[in-house]
Amino acid sequence: MGVVQTLLDALGEDVVTTAPDRLEAMRTDRSGWVAEGSPLALVEARTVEEVQEAMRIADAARTPVVPRGAGTGLAGGAVGTEGSIVVSVERMNRILEISAEDEYAVVEPGVITADLNRALEEHGLWYAPDPVSKNISTIGGNIATNAGGLVCTKYGVTREAVLALDVVLPGGTLLRTGRRTIKGVTGYDLTALFVGSEGTLGIVVGATVRALPAPKGETMTLGALFSDVKAAASASAAITAAGLRPSVMELIDAATLNLIRDYLGHEVFENLLGTSAGGSYFLVQFDAGTGALAGTRALQLVEENGGTGTLSHDPAEAEGLLRIRGSANPALTAAGTMLVEDVAVPRSRMPEMFARIEEIARRHDVRIPTIAHAGDGNLHPTFIFDGPDVPPEVWAAADEMFEASTEFGGTLTGEHGVGLLKRRWLKGELGEDSYRLQAEVKAVFDPNGIMNPGKVFD
Repeated sequence: MGVVQTLLDALGEDVVTTAPDRLEAMRTDRSGWVAEGSPLALVEARTVEEVQEAMRIADAARTPVVPRGAGTGLAGGAVGTEGSIVVSVERMNRILEISAEDEYAVVEPGVITADLNRALEEHGLWYAPDPVSKNISTIGGNIATNAGGLVCTKYGVTREAVLALDVVLPGGTLLRTGRRTIKGVTGYDLTALFVGSEGTLGIVVGATVRALPAPKGETMTLGALFSDVKAAASASAAITAAGLRPSVMELIDAATLNLIRDYLGHEVFENLLGTSAGGSYFLVQFDAGTGALAGTRALQLVEENGGTGTLSHDPAEAEGLLRIRGSANPALTAAGTMLVEDVAVPRSRMPEMFARIEEIARRHDVRIPTIAHAGDGNLHPTFIFDGPDVPPEVWAAADEMFEASTEFGGTLTGEHGVGLLKRRWLKGELGEDSYRLQAEVKAVFDPNGIMNPGKVFD
């Protein structure tokens, strides 16, 4: 009996499907990477027990397993590869508990990030990690990639928001890691190990996450234009060096801002920004408790670095300034086929990294509009090209860009993960010893090598 029939017999047709259209959808994610072949089956689990049974069957048959949430990843980590079983946890979407007293929430992995915050809002609480995909991405997917977002410059990334996990290992064992307390140093920190592991160690089936008191009071928002993106990056570094701690600090280069203007239309763009002029756009927001003084000081630093800005506490004006940043992704999508990258460097090295990206784009004659979470040095250079296939010159430019990120003391990926797209560069950043040790750690949890093979590690 084949593995697919065994799954059907054990879980039923309402959980296991081999419908060609469903399997076809599993061959890709938001990265645009499409697997050459097709997965064998899709398991749409509703319970922990169904995940356990699927893992027992797959492990016994030595059949690859690809964990999947909403498929919003940008590195190919959830792509259902040929001959695999895709185990989706989208149906596991319940919020099981919210504790205002102890400031945590217990959720299943299929909960949409924004839905969790809507539920927490009723309790005066807030889940801080806020990836741009928060309206469509799942908590489980955020955990798999250690997702960040706009406010992680102040509140941290997913790893800092996860207290405990329930994980199904190959063979079906249910492992519980972490605790519900703020402090706890008993044993190794397995929770932190699973966050960002990209489905290579097990399948997250439950999480206890921090729920912080929602910020209250006046918010100050600063939008500024610079003639040069490197000057804008210098202003960002100056704000950090001055000890200011904005909740949002975003940077958009001139190429991206021009695409945003075309996408919104010149009239809408001018209404939002107060001008139709181009340049590089710098967005800073101080949430409740930081006050007007921080905003005034940030504006002064912007002007000292050659920018012109608008500082406002008006919610409508703030929404307009934020909309410019929120329009970046759809504007880039409308410009052509995208390859979105995700390097990070120390904040003080951002001007050099922007300069290097511009130089690489000129030399290889490729388009690389770039946006950045300037508060934490995470840049998203986006290669724009025509047609479905990535041209050789794009890969050559990407290779140099990744080398530059590590040269400046940074990393290949700040928040999207390695997945399929960046695995060829992983060993170069980690080094031989660290790469070997991490592969050995994977083998401890996954001795038969069924978990997301070909992702992260070759």
